Amino acid sequence: MSLSLRKIAVYAFGLILGLLLLVMAAWTVVAGPVTVGRVIRYGDTQIDDFKYYPYRSLPTRSQPYVFERAADAAQRSFQVDLGEEGPVTLEDALAANESIAFLVLQDGGLVYERYFQGHTQASLSQAFSMSKSWTSALIGIAIEEGVIESVEQPVTDFVPELADEGFDAVQLRHLLTMTSGSDYQENDNPFGIHVILNYTPKLEQRILSFGMERPPGEHFRYKSGDNALLALALDRALGERTIADYTREKLWEPLGMQYEGRWSLDHAGDGLEKTWCCLAAAARDFIKLGQLYLQGGEWQGRQIVPSEWVAVSTQRSAVPADDWDPGLLDAGLVNYGYQWWILDGDEGEYLALGKDGQYLYVNPTREIAILRLGWSMGELFTGGWIELFRSVAEQVSPR
Repeated sequence: MSLSLRKIAVYAFGLILGLLLLVMAAWTVVAGPVTVGRVIRYGDTQIDDFKYYPYRSLPTRSQPYVFERAADAAQRSFQVDLGEEGPVTLEDALAANESIAFLVLQDGGLVYERYFQGHTQASLSQAFSMSKSWTSALIGIAIEEGVIESVEQPVTDFVPELADEGFDAVQLRHLLTMTSGSDYQENDNPFGIHVILNYTPKLEQRILSFGMERPPGEHFRYKSGDNALLALALDRALGERTIADYTREKLWEPLGMQYEGRWSLDHAGDGLEKTWCCLAAAARDFIKLGQLYLQGGEWQGRQIVPSEWVAVSTQRSAVPADDWDPGLLDAGLVNYGYQWWILDGDEGEYLALGKDGQYLYVNPTREIAILRLGWSMGELFTGGWIELFRSVAEQVSPR
């Protein structure tokens, strides 16, 4: 290489390095040094993130509730059709698509339970946005108990700092149905609020930076920020109790969870629970929410979640019909309730759905709940998984 070419190469390298340093500096200013450090250290969010962040524990009961297993559960096999590949066993389909757990409940009994990739019934996994449905249950309980007045209560009753940003017209109902009109954008832009929210140690400060984009109630846009603001309102309504305390008292203990759960926090000590993403639990405990809702919120003779809340949470909300994303419709997601996805069809199905293929499918007509956990969706994507759940449900309980 000639001397002049070497100089050009050195100059180009220096220019590129300088630009990278400028970008990193700008990113650090926008996101904060701890946030940037967490992104670099941990990378993209994964189902084992609960190991890396501060958390509040959800302890088990000394005598947990354990689902009865069908006599033939261990030998039970199902066939599913994956399209061009033709029918395959359910177990093969699950193994080929990065699953770690798959459970099927019928009438409250386990008819199928399989684990993959070294995971067991005691393994914890992060729920991602399935956590939103648990948050919804807590809101329903809080309203029943008078901790919160109603879904019509303005969020600024709890978070008055946002009144000057136009949030005085935003009701809790708008946050539950993701029609707040806030400017929150859910994308993977490292400078954007969604990535920052996932990694920040200053969650409350970031929530208080939200702004309004349009009047509430006019437009559905899926955004974890609505859940985060909802949780901040709940946290303040609870006073000295934390959201983890409330979860333990109102859900974890009454449902007799078998294993410890964890709510990840933005920071240790007095941190805030990351309710839109970061509840970690074992598969047998996650699926209990589906069975609880199949039973109208009742568990072993005790009303855990108000039956009216279960009903309204899992029915279509007032999302404008012409506002729905065609991609969601193609996947079978036709509406959004109170932090639950509402499916098409005539069997009243609904779904808790989390990043990378975390699914809790509930079919009230057939009295079936199905839980699927995994490292990713594999090659099925949400529409394919819904069809798989329906195929299994039909085989378990033919009509």
